Amino acid sequence: MPEEKDLKEWEKYDETIEKFIQVIAKNMNLYGITSSVGRLYGVLYFSENPMTLDDMRDALEMSKTSMSTGVRTLSDMKMVESTFKKGIRKDLYRSEEDWYKSFTSLFGNRWRQYTETNIEEADETIAELEQIISKTDNEDLKEKIKSDIDRLEYAKNYYEWLMTFIQVIESGKIFDYIPKK
Repeated sequence: MPEEKDLKEWEKYDETIEKFIQVIAKNMNLYGITSSVGRLYGVLYFSENPMTLDDMRDALEMSKTSMSTGVRTLSDMKMVESTFKKGIRKDLYRSEEDWYKSFTSLFGNRWRQYTETNIEEADETIAELEQIISKTDNEDLKEKIKSDIDRLEYAKNYYEWLMTFIQVIESGKIFDYIPKK
């Protein structure tokens, strides 16, 4: 039977790891991930072995449906992967250990989506403004529209630059400039 000192040390260890998992969960909000999904990632990250949905449910005291949704979210972001172990019929999952890979995938997906939307919106706004300018005789309105189109073109140039930056991140070329540690 373990000594009381050993139990206290393990308890302190569990508290320390739990504290770090809470930090991971809180910071996942930066990436648009809920804290419960962040906790799930933290539990998988510190797990010695791949886990089933039942294991995750027991560890986090959440529903199996929540675990399934969380795993799917993390899998889509390439932060969790499915794995196989002989003799186990249930799906097993483990965290992606390469945080650099996870970041580049997550950053690329999120920023690409928003940036593409912004470029499309700028194009649509320019097209609508050009229609207005072609139909109006009001010189003040024409000048204002021309000024706003210039602003929108500037914004588009920025978004196109951002798309290039996203490609540098996604391709891994970023590590040529800022090496992994």
